[in-house]
Amino acid sequence: MSQLHQVALTYLNNIGPSMAKVLVSHFGDAESVFTAADHKLLRISGIGEKTISQLNFKEALNKAEEELKFIEKNNIDVIFYTDSRYPKRLKNCGDSPVLLFSKGVANLNTQHVISIVGTRNATDYGKQLCHQLVEELQQYNVLVVSGLALGIDVAAHKECLKLNLPTVGVLGHGLDRIYPSQNRSTSEKMLENGGLLSEYPSGTIPDRENFPQRNRIVAGMADATVVIEAGIKGGALITAEIANSYNRDVFAFPGRIGDDYSEGCNFLIRANKAALLTCAADLAYSLGWEKADNLKPVEQFVLPLDLSKEEQLIFDILRQNNGPVAIDDMTIKTSLPTSLLAMNLLNMEMQGYIRSLPGKTYAIN
Repeated sequence: MSQLHQVALTYLNNIGPSMAKVLVSHFGDAESVFTAADHKLLRISGIGEKTISQLNFKEALNKAEEELKFIEKNNIDVIFYTDSRYPKRLKNCGDSPVLLFSKGVANLNTQHVISIVGTRNATDYGKQLCHQLVEELQQYNVLVVSGLALGIDVAAHKECLKLNLPTVGVLGHGLDRIYPSQNRSTSEKMLENGGLLSEYPSGTIPDRENFPQRNRIVAGMADATVVIEAGIKGGALITAEIANSYNRDVFAFPGRIGDDYSEGCNFLIRANKAALLTCAADLAYSLGWEKADNLKPVEQFVLPLDLSKEEQLIFDILRQNNGPVAIDDMTIKTSLPTSLLAMNLLNMEMQGYIRSLPGKTYAIN
């Protein structure tokens, strides 16, 4: 498929990402869209005579030719949405970009991807949380995505660089510039074990409206979005809202009541728009992740001594099963009333003997 035509698609008047995908799907490839007769274009729902009259095929191809020169000169990767390297999580979002410009070495389909977002006015508390979270994420084979903005975004990227964790910055402008400029040296280091990503061609300036658009990529690329510090208004809450609309998990660190930059996080938790987060292990349990370095010395198994009769019964069932057991199965195996079973499970979890997993299942710690 012609890269020229793929890039040119993004320059067509009144053709957004969703319609561009419809056109490619209908005609088979990007090049065929540019050679399609008007009567064939009219068969597509959402395209009328007015749209066709404004289609600037020749101009789009000329702009794409210029962009390809910039791409070649600056070693930029063009990732079309049909490409296997395109972020598969993002591909599942209806309004995802039809094309991404990428720089660096990041695998955008790493096993685990987390987005970290927050205020541009990060406090010491927020920076410390960034450090703690990224440090704990090391053991889970994670790619960290953020927006390379001031504050929490760049703090997350810098922590990743310190710990050699791959990290990607999603930009709200073309790859011919870095905004804000003080993040340039960080962005250059990110190319060595991560990268930069944008849906915008060179020459696109960092307009205000580009950043909420950019945020949908940050949210869509990830298994979950973590809000570290956020005011009640701003990009971090927009990203969290987008992630919720994509049915992705959202987590937020709580902050002190009255702190301006914890107000957004506390609101998300209070409104059930984010799960409360205290450490990376909370996130890993919720997402059903296993540690990457599971080749650890086998610890000698020690039976807990202070279990009640019911708790011992539950513990034995979990131990014999050698894996997670659903609460429904446990009800049958223990013959305990659901309320009594739930109470015992909670008590055992609080004592650290067992842990709860997704799908209302339990396993021995």
